[in-house]
Amino acid sequence: MTDVLDLDRYFERIGFTGKAAPDLATLTAIHAAHVDAIPFEGINPLLRRPVDLDLPSLQRKLIESRRGGYCYEHNAVLRAALEAIGFKVTGLGGRVRWNAPPVSPLGPKTHMLLKVDLPEGPHLADVGFGACVLDAPLRLVADVEQTTAMGTYRITETDGRLWLAVKRAGGWRMMYVFDLVPQLQSDYEIGNWYTSTNPSVPFPTTLVVERVTRERRFKLVNRHLIVEARDGEQMSTRTLESARELRQVLDETFNVAPPVPVEELWAIINRTQT
Repeated sequence: MTDVLDLDRYFERIGFTGKAAPDLATLTAIHAAHVDAIPFEGINPLLRRPVDLDLPSLQRKLIESRRGGYCYEHNAVLRAALEAIGFKVTGLGGRVRWNAPPVSPLGPKTHMLLKVDLPEGPHLADVGFGACVLDAPLRLVADVEQTTAMGTYRITETDGRLWLAVKRAGGWRMMYVFDLVPQLQSDYEIGNWYTSTNPSVPFPTTLVVERVTRERRFKLVNRHLIVEARDGEQMSTRTLESARELRQVLDETFNVAPPVPVEELWAIINRTQT
């Protein structure tokens, strides 16, 4: 396998059958199809397995297998696909704020996102933010509420930094802060190593899986399955009680085939929660 993405196989994986052109309609369609078909998941860090960012490894995992990944994997695949179509794409870095107190200091850049330049202006594309996966690209403009099928978002600017927030039932919740400085692959390698190994980050100790369709958002956090409508409106919650239930949910809801017997994942989940 070469370092060139198999675009036809990628389209098959995400179910994209339209005419691909470097325009907003194509970007929007691919973005929505990607997050529906390829789940966000952090199984490799939970198993203490490396997360490889070279394109052949990403194609084997996210495209040829029933697996997903987290931000560095998802957005690297999306970037390769968009560039193969003819889009101008710049890789950026973000500082996650989802669970951070509002007054806490900014952390390191541990999130990958993309800037896509279009005739309509620059857009943010991000298929890999696992707390609240974006279902559509957003215009890179400040102080404008932007509505997608599954959410309402707003970018604000402070001191040269851009802050992305999502509207929830209790008000606006900050997702991450970023700037427009292009990132090198080495920047992503460092962030990927930190995110996949540091115990202060959720992935080495918590099973996190997410998938977004055009009508529902499905989240699995360890044993807890949450189904949301737009703007985070909670529709149902369920606590999984057995490895058999975990296998069924991974298979039927997320289309994930883990690389180990599901009983091993189940044991890790229960061990880390005690």
